[in-house]
Amino acid sequence: MLKVENVKKAFGAVTVLDGVDLTVKPGEVVSILGSSGSGKSTLIRCINGLEKLDGGRITVDDFDVSNPRDLSEARKRSGTVFQLFNLYPHMTALQNITLAPVEVLKKPRAEAEEKARALLASVGLGERADAYPAQLSGGQRQRVGICRALIQHPELLLVDEPTASLDPKTSRQIMRLIKELCEERKLSAIINIHDVMLAQMFAERIVGLKAGEIVYDGSPAGLTAEVLTKIYGEEDWSATIRPVDEDADQGEAGNVIALDTHMPRRDRLAGLT
Repeated sequence: MLKVENVKKAFGAVTVLDGVDLTVKPGEVVSILGSSGSGKSTLIRCINGLEKLDGGRITVDDFDVSNPRDLSEARKRSGTVFQLFNLYPHMTALQNITLAPVEVLKKPRAEAEEKARALLASVGLGERADAYPAQLSGGQRQRVGICRALIQHPELLLVDEPTASLDPKTSRQIMRLIKELCEERKLSAIINIHDVMLAQMFAERIVGLKAGEIVYDGSPAGLTAEVLTKIYGEEDWSATIRPVDEDADQGEAGNVIALDTHMPRRDRLAGLT
């Protein structure tokens, strides 16, 4: 379980997180919405220990990320998927995934490569293990990043803007993949995302950040135009939240979620680009 308690973080005179409280239960998929500068990425960097807290406490399975003795244990229980992929261009997909297990955790190379190949196969990239990042599409590079996070068998996925560099179709496919992997592996996830519709489609819980404070924490059902105004400011949100289409798959909110969920998962994965 992840617990974020009264967390504060500032960069100089700018307060980025101002008393954030957040609990994520095992298996829960949470999307964080907010404008650029609202604190979404900083929150993830605080959770994985890349930024030091100015106040408050974060624990992953009761391991305190601010305690140097606990940090390595907390990190073992979480995996991070970065916005810009952060793949080494001179390494193949397989080498990028196995780098940390082999070089940092000192796992046997053969064991790490076997696990990496199985992960690549599970996300439809079984035949691209020896491809370099430049030979892969944006969606494929993102899936390599997901495999790199999963190889450590985390309990929590921290996903920072996974669709920022992707086209709309690939963005849906990547979000669907993350959700399915979380369901299959019983993972919790925090997904920072700008796309309101994708958050409505794939998260079971929405958290809205504004100026470092949580201004909404609830289901997609409650993500009304008034709530979006509170998160982002005044705008016409009618194109974002649409009436129910009786022929579309629906979330409990009654917002349109038009997904090809009846297609076999294997076929959907094979179609990722």
